[in-house]
Amino acid sequence: MEELIPINVVIGDRTYRIRISPDDEEVVRKTLKLINDKIIEFKTNFAGKDMQDYVAMVILWYATQQKAAGNQPLIDHESEQQLSAMEKLLDKILTAEA
Repeated sequence: MEELIPINVVIGDRTYRIRISPDDEEVVRKTLKLINDKIIEFKTNFAGKDMQDYVAMVILWYATQQKAAGNQPLIDHESEQQLSAMEKLLDKILTAEA
């Protein structure tokens, strides 16, 4: 089995430590840049929302772009599980802050 490397990723104003395949690092970093650029774009166009709203808008935009392009999702099963775990963690954090 391939050795996974730990990296820190920033989405919005939060940092997450994830483990990925070294072969996927470039794609992950490019995707993160795209996501964060879109968050900035949505923050500019929709002032007054909170970060969760911006992240949700980016997720919707990204999923729509993938479907419109007729592409298969760029996320494999393992990455999908990691994203799901991050989503649950964000939900816990947001619930605790409320």
